[in-house]
Amino acid sequence: MVLPFVDEDKPKCFLCHQGFENMEKLQDHQQSVHKDYFEFHDEQVKREPAPGDVTVF
Repeated sequence: MVLPFVDEDKPKCFLCHQGFENMEKLQDHQQSVHKDYFEFHDEQVKREPAPGDVTVF
C-alpha cells in the first residue's frame, strides 16, 4: 500500500487507519470509537518481568 506524500505527516489510527489533523483529534477518536478495545487491553497488561529476564543495574 502506497500513501500519498500529503498524508504522511498526519497521525493515523492504527485500528481503522483513519487520518486526523492532530494528535488531540486522534486521541478523542480512540477514546470514543475504540473505547472497548483499549479498556480490554488495559486490563490484560501485566507489568512484571518474565521468567528468565535479567535486570541490569
